[in-house]
Amino acid sequence: MTRILLLDDEAHILKALKRLLRGEDWLVDAFTEAENAIDALQSNTYSVIVSDYKMPVMDGVTFLQFARQRQPDAIRMMLSGHGDRQSMIHAINRAEIYRFLSKPWEDYEIEAALRSAIDLYEIAMENRRLLDQIKRQEDILRRREEELLRLERENPGITRVHRDDDGSIVIDDDG
Repeated sequence: MTRILLLDDEAHILKALKRLLRGEDWLVDAFTEAENAIDALQSNTYSVIVSDYKMPVMDGVTFLQFARQRQPDAIRMMLSGHGDRQSMIHAINRAEIYRFLSKPWEDYEIEAALRSAIDLYEIAMENRRLLDQIKRQEDILRRREEELLRLERENPGITRVHRDDDGSIVIDDDG
């Protein structure tokens, strides 16, 4: 199941976001305090992490940097009413955020951004799964090749197969 973490020091913002997302098949964890969100990062796996930019105890960039260290695969997004260029560049460079979302927002923009982030996360996880599968298959092939080489060293010619014109295997002692 897709799990999303929301962090904003304003409870009414979180309520509005949760209300907006309640029709989706996503599990949404919302926090007003960064410490509680950090605890959640340590006990849950998130597809998407959304943080407010300006908060009293810990700013959003610092939180998302911590989130990146804890869950590097999660897609990170910043929510802010302060959209100056320098803060965006700072957030992108430091926390490697995927999107900057503005307050106030249009509902469709938030929904589209989250869907896009979830799709990106799922593609990355599928790519990782496929890469792991390829590595396992390559390892099996390497071990089989090593075994064939070992058999050939111990019994020269054992790995060569002689066939007749119709493809049938020819078994004889003459080679």
